[in-house]
Amino acid sequence: MSASSFASPAPHIDDVVILGGGLAGLFCALKLAPRPVTVLTASPIGKGASSAWAQGGIAAAVSEQDSADAHARDTMEVGGGICEEKIVRLMTQEAGDRVRDLLGYGVPFDQDLEGKLQLSREAAHSENRVVRVRGDMAGRAIMDALVAAVRETPSIRVVEGYLGESLICEGKRVTGILARRRGGMERLAFPAKAIVLASGGIGHLYGVTTNPSEANGHGLAMAARAGAIIADAEFVQFHPTAIDVGRDPAPLATEALRGEGAILVDKAGKRFMEAIDPLKELAPRDVVARAIFAEVTAGRGAFLDCRASVGAAFPERFPTVYAACKGAGIDPVKDPIPVVPAEHYHMGGILTDANGRTSLDNLWAAGEVASTGAHGANRLASNSLLETVVFAARIAEDIQGLMPTPRTAHWPKIDHTIQDASQRNEVERAAISTLRKTMSANVGVIRNAEGLRGALAVFQALERRCERVSITNMIVAAKVVAAAALARTESRGGHYREDYPDADPAQARRTFLTLAEVEMIAQAAEESEAGQRALAAGELA
Repeated sequence: MSASSFASPAPHIDDVVILGGGLAGLFCALKLAPRPVTVLTASPIGKGASSAWAQGGIAAAVSEQDSADAHARDTMEVGGGICEEKIVRLMTQEAGDRVRDLLGYGVPFDQDLEGKLQLSREAAHSENRVVRVRGDMAGRAIMDALVAAVRETPSIRVVEGYLGESLICEGKRVTGILARRRGGMERLAFPAKAIVLASGGIGHLYGVTTNPSEANGHGLAMAARAGAIIADAEFVQFHPTAIDVGRDPAPLATEALRGEGAILVDKAGKRFMEAIDPLKELAPRDVVARAIFAEVTAGRGAFLDCRASVGAAFPERFPTVYAACKGAGIDPVKDPIPVVPAEHYHMGGILTDANGRTSLDNLWAAGEVASTGAHGANRLASNSLLETVVFAARIAEDIQGLMPTPRTAHWPKIDHTIQDASQRNEVERAAISTLRKTMSANVGVIRNAEGLRGALAVFQALERRCERVSITNMIVAAKVVAAAALARTESRGGHYREDYPDADPAQARRTFLTLAEVEMIAQAAEESEAGQRALAAGELA
């Protein structure tokens, strides 16, 4: 990875522009202070961030009986044999320092009467090492604390209401971001000597997801269109226990409930995980997701029964889940919770090194939009927030070391009043609806060549119909995921092919693709019999 030397400061050029107002973007901005930083976000900071929706917590080996080595082993065991070991060990070793940073920013992690952090266990962890806030409120509490810290930091300019559309490049060098005012057509260029993409994941490309609408693959597509290498895009994690009440995004029944002893049953009350995996409800997420998917597809339904394990303590111990259930007319103290798998996290993303550098000069990436190799084929529970803060901090340190002494922060005024974002035309609305349905049906929990080729053919047709860059970005991101999934002819981690149900030792390696390669795969898929059948069935040819 490379980052070219920086030119002399120019008054109209930012030192750093960060795209994304979630945990990765805000943590990086705070770590860069007092260097002037502009944070671009389509929504008010913290409001459209997937980080705020995280319920479990942040994994860190901070107890006396735990170790960074044990945390690393658990991470790599779940990662399906393709984790970058050096990256994993770096992440687990720096976890304690990053938790202390968050405490310093005012995050109210649960502590006992002696002031020690209270730790819980989640699926596939060998020790209690998940730091939480009031059971299921870690994400919201972390974001509230960081938003407050950012608002009090004069070196950070937050520009809300602007949607990143394209990277501005001079050859392989990224020199800025072109952003559109949300709800309108006004565009502004934000030139900078360093660009950090912290734009989140791809959840809203799927019809059922736990992610907010802002998690729509824009950053991934922007980097791909600029020529960046994308890694491991086929590996998508589906949370097994989204609450199945027809809401978009789907509310989440945190994995911590299963950690507390909740069981999975069908509509007849029969427990079904005992026959599938020795770890039962605490098996890796991909195993549990496929089991629930099978129950729902077979018509038996799937329910999370918390009555014996949590019972009357539910409102106090898991207030977020309790409120979501009550809002849908379910009392989890007395009733099993209907659940369904939902897109939750993307292990793939823009390829980065240990300092967050991408394959393009002057471009870094952090958080879910990046692929560091820490998660491999399947993310260990509560490692997402950890990876985000570890590598956001490393990016800040890397940029600080490359740049001269920061100038005093001064920016011209920009109108960033957030406008109504509902001005899509009927073609665009139909395209997004078709894309999300196709991703869930063909690029979801269970995949096969027929469905993946059909999906790529549909995406090709949709792309020709849409002109708005923001919609094209969603389609490009979907194509990247589907093409990578078609190319990996095996099952591993979060990627399951029913036509190739076993892992292939020869494919125990990471995937690296450019958009040019994705386009070749998509074109061949469109021309295939499966592609033509999908187009005919959808009347998109």
